[in-house]
Amino acid sequence: MSGSLTPAQPSRAAALVWGPLTGFGLVVAMVAAAADQALKLWLLFIFDLGGRGIVRLTPFFDLVLTWNTGISYGLFRQQGPLGQWALLALKLIAVLLLWIWLARAGSRLTAFSLGLIIGGAIGNAIDRFAYGAVADFALFHITTATFSFNWYVFNLADAAIVAGVIGLLYEAILVRRI
Repeated sequence: MSGSLTPAQPSRAAALVWGPLTGFGLVVAMVAAAADQALKLWLLFIFDLGGRGIVRLTPFFDLVLTWNTGISYGLFRQQGPLGQWALLALKLIAVLLLWIWLARAGSRLTAFSLGLIIGGAIGNAIDRFAYGAVADFALFHITTATFSFNWYVFNLADAAIVAGVIGLLYEAILVRRI
């Protein structure tokens, strides 16, 4: 029969959401989200970072709990439930689009990088759903007698997203030229 699908030919809809490297990217996303959530739960409820205030680990790195009601770097802060739900919806759309990209990924680096981004987005979305804001805790800073600079407070999910973007940029700029 012409037009019928054989077992070797996935439907067009299935190909849109599942490709040869999707499983690998999914595992990376689950590990990134689980590691982010495990660290946050430990810092919040066992280490009690909120009760300890600033914890100086090195001369340039502190742990300090902040609640981010916006998106990356505290942009577009939302205090009300409507704004929070809008950010969750935006995050869901982004994850779905990244998932479609993952289904079409042609290299392990792309799948790994997209998995990191998706996992980081899911980790932060879990916070937003559970707490109404994202728990951030890592602060890099430089302080001298005449100069002081504090980077944005971030978390493991943010680091996964940045690492994923760096992986995609590396592949797009350097790997494809070689």
